[in-house]
Amino acid sequence: MQLTRAADYAVRVMIHLASQPEGAVVSKTLLAKAAEAPESFLSKILQSLARAGLIQVRRGVVGGFSLLPRGKRASMLDVVETMDGPFALNICVTPGTSCHRHVECAAHRVWLRAQSAMLEVLRDAKIAEMIPAQESRRALLSTAQVAVSDDPENENKI
Repeated sequence: MQLTRAADYAVRVMIHLASQPEGAVVSKTLLAKAAEAPESFLSKILQSLARAGLIQVRRGVVGGFSLLPRGKRASMLDVVETMDGPFALNICVTPGTSCHRHVECAAHRVWLRAQSAMLEVLRDAKIAEMIPAQESRRALLSTAQVAVSDDPENENKI
């Protein structure tokens, strides 16, 4: 089982928007670069995120996209389910379905536990809380690049 590319790109977009200053508007082109996603494919993703009330679309010359308060509070699960619908490891644990074998199926309890654990992890992973980790990595990389460029022995290696 694997997330769709749309869900993966949507998470990247949300993290990028959450890392921007309050009220910042980011163009689709910049979001495509930040998410490493094709701009044409990103349009559909941004529409879905806007319909879900996670981001706001600003039209016009200085238009773009910004994070709404609901988007700031969103979890990875919210974003993934916006793109892909309810997330299920197996058909027998899909909401709204019932498996006629669940009583005698030895695997059913394992699927339920795994489904519950996965949903808990994704629900607990808040988009806004992912920003400090991303910014610290960026700061470390920036510091490492400065250290390398300040070293005269590395002058021609960059």
